[in-house]
Amino acid sequence: MDIMLGYQCSVCGEKYSPPEIEYVCPQDGGNLNVLLDYASINKTSRPEKITSSQDFSMWRYLLLLPVADPGEMDTPLRAVGWTPTYSPPVLTAELGLSTLWIKDESSNPTASFKDRASALLVARARELGAEVVITASSGNAGAALAGMAAAVGQKSVILVPKTAPPAKIAQLLVFGAEVVLVDGNYDAAFDLTLLAAQEFGWYCRNTGYNAFTAEGKKTAAFEIWENVLLAEQLERPLCVFVSVGDGNIISGLHKGFKDLQELGWLENMPRIFGVQAEGSAAVANAFDAGTESISAVASDTLADSISVDLPRDGLRALQAATQTNGAYVKVSDTEILSAIASLGRVGIFAEPAGAAGYAGVVKAVDNAVIEKIDPVLALVTGSGLKDTGAAMQAAGEAPVIEPSLQALKGILGT
Repeated sequence: MDIMLGYQCSVCGEKYSPPEIEYVCPQDGGNLNVLLDYASINKTSRPEKITSSQDFSMWRYLLLLPVADPGEMDTPLRAVGWTPTYSPPVLTAELGLSTLWIKDESSNPTASFKDRASALLVARARELGAEVVITASSGNAGAALAGMAAAVGQKSVILVPKTAPPAKIAQLLVFGAEVVLVDGNYDAAFDLTLLAAQEFGWYCRNTGYNAFTAEGKKTAAFEIWENVLLAEQLERPLCVFVSVGDGNIISGLHKGFKDLQELGWLENMPRIFGVQAEGSAAVANAFDAGTESISAVASDTLADSISVDLPRDGLRALQAATQTNGAYVKVSDTEILSAIASLGRVGIFAEPAGAAGYAGVVKAVDNAVIEKIDPVLALVTGSGLKDTGAAMQAAGEAPVIEPSLQALKGILGT
């Protein structure tokens, strides 16, 4: 069933039918929201139909997605999503919270949240008959596209800043993508991608440019709804913390919760909190200033996945907080490294951007941005294996000893 009615600009509100437009609003360049036929969805599906599904992936929510079933069973494309949600008692007690969940996206096939968008974009590209899919990436989005494309034999081209962590570049190459390192930052790679897509007629996956990226990412909101909101029947709104770079993950979460509310399946909208590195805080700066005008910054943070000068989905990222009674929190690189170490102590290995959401929880508790009786969920958006250099900064170096029991006792203090 085709549930997509069209698009609506997030800036001017203009509506478009699918054949009219592909990426952003032609009037003001605003990001497009996919409009769904909620009445038709409610005629064919109810929450019970979804919650009884035996498909434990993002595709269990196919009836709420604007693509047809992509097929490709028994491939990584069908293994995206349904990531675990933990409730670590040690961290909960340390923060004095009544309830804390950590949703760990590192179990996705390429070890990051970005697999959700790329799986759906590859499905969309195949529907359109696209020969090549291109994207700009600081690492994770590119790896996700390369992996999902490799799973189904789709050609992909990835433009990446040359400063991206080697582990992320290695993933791209191993998956067989055409990888080009750009002597510039993410924003420069993004702009070049748009030129290349137009010149060669390729399908552009760029985050905050292609409306379908948010449609893939909203599936995490569906999982939070199913595994936390329905399961726990919370008395207070859930506070969801997520790191923000270009803004598309947080806007995707917001879109997912809004879809559920429009369907009448979600009673209380969660409060959404964006977390930005102090050195890359364009959206947080706008939130603090009480404006929807987002100005570029000269980004400087070790969290490469959220290091962005001008967020391409900044307005919707801002609205995700302002429209849900949430907020923005800025964290330092030192606080991010501390969060990596804290998560590691409970068995969760996060890259810097992945740990930033939890760092935001810590700061929000310390600054009384939330109450300790508020239920809290933080998303870990990527694996620490993506950036082992940062992991070593967080954990410190292991000692080296001679191979003797005496030396070992000296180190262990026994």
